[in-house]
Parts: sequence; structure tokens; C-alpha cells
Amino acid sequence: MALEPKEAIPILTEVIVSPTPPRPALSPTVERDALVAELQTKIAARTFALTDEVLREAFAAMEAGLFERISAQLRRELPEIIDAALREHLGEERA
Repeated sequence: MALEPKEAIPILTEVIVSPTPPRPALSPTVERDALVAELQTKIAARTFALTDEVLREAFAAMEAGLFERISAQLRRELPEIIDAALREHLGEERA
């Protein structure tokens, strides 16, 4: 059964784009408020990132300082503590 040209299946040759409905115009106040909210978010994110970086550096510096102070104190005091403990255990009096 042959189809007549009128009955042939149509072939799509052009892209059909459905028109997007236009966005309703925002009032200047709504646009300004949206812009302010976006800027607040960006500023807050950058501020938190900077704060985090500065605090991490500060804590690292404090940790290094504390480590040095504790190490120096242990180097000074441990030999005396060990000497006193050994003499006490061995029954010798310290001169």
C-alpha cells in the first residue's frame, strides 16, 4: 500500500522553540533588596574565610610558642627530677 504525497509522514526540518514567558518586571526595591542580600552573602562568606585563615595561623603560632616553652622547661627540670628520684630510690641523700 503506497502512501500518497499528502499522506506522507511530515519531517521536522526546523527547531521549534516554545516562547518563554517574560519574567515579570521587579520593582526597584525588590531588585535592590535582592542585590543587597547577594552582596551580604558574598561579604559574609569572604569574611568567614579570612577569619578562619587568620585564626588557624594564630593558633599555629601559639601552639609553636607553647611547644617551645614546654620543651625548654622539661629540658631544665627533668634532669633534676630524675636525679632526685634515683637518689631517693637508691637511698642516697642529696648533698
